[in-house]
Amino acid sequence: MNSPYPIKIDNFPPLLPKINDPPKKLWVRGRVFWNNMPDLKFLCVVGSRKYSDYGKQVCEKLIEGLSGYHICIVSGLAYGIDSIAHRAAMNAGMKTIAIPGSGLDDNVLYPRQHFTLAQDILNSGGALLSEFDLDFVATPWSFPQRNRIMSGMSHATLIIEAEEKSGTLITAQMAMDYNRDVLVTPGSIFSDGSYGPHLLLRDGATPITSSSDILEALGLKKRGEDLVQTHPQNTRLNFDEIPVNNCSDEEKIILKMISRSISRDELFCNANISVQKLNTILMMLEINGYIKECNNNIIRL
Repeated sequence: MNSPYPIKIDNFPPLLPKINDPPKKLWVRGRVFWNNMPDLKFLCVVGSRKYSDYGKQVCEKLIEGLSGYHICIVSGLAYGIDSIAHRAAMNAGMKTIAIPGSGLDDNVLYPRQHFTLAQDILNSGGALLSEFDLDFVATPWSFPQRNRIMSGMSHATLIIEAEEKSGTLITAQMAMDYNRDVLVTPGSIFSDGSYGPHLLLRDGATPITSSSDILEALGLKKRGEDLVQTHPQNTRLNFDEIPVNNCSDEEKIILKMISRSISRDELFCNANISVQKLNTILMMLEINGYIKECNNNIIRL
């Protein structure tokens, strides 16, 4: 892979020197591409290592919807949501930066199982950053320390699933301490991974149910109108015209049951699936712009 080299504070990502405890220098592998992109927005995406299928789908879908915008996805190269975010960014043709809790030498890069992921990030035009010496071996305290770089360099931090005691909540707290926006995807009340997001929502974090919500939080103007906006509700008389090719079979069944509008209670009674599964399907349909919930009614858009 590319050889690491040091950069000083004047070449840091623009927001990082403004935190109260910035690193004195950073080691980099890859290009310092942000110097030539003054309008680039950095979005830190973190979440549980023990992610659910729902968390994976949400992460991939939200990042996919950011394709084409000057947004760089920042994460920690870790297991779970971190690695999913890096992959989703590359699949969407976006820049991504990984900040491991180790040095950047090949023999210490952590986790070892993500060595190929690190290579792919560099090959895609992204970068690896670390304030630790090149041969520094990851330790338990190095991960919270690197989290301040992830949140400190980012305009906003997006949380996707976090258990009660997790490094993800540390990153969120640091983002709040740095007066940065904390964005949260709501989850099922039956999932342990929803503890952190729902706690943050009670503390005033911004709920995210679509890529458009993220663009708004980052102060970016949408280039085109999405499906919901280009087809106002009062003109959607033929629901069969709405494409559902990216929906699963279960999602299509629920969409047919909703028709135009249905109460959540009635839908629960008619759907022959668990409440937890139905909640997950409804969340994905809302993120994808097919439905919205208003006063306990599910409305098809």
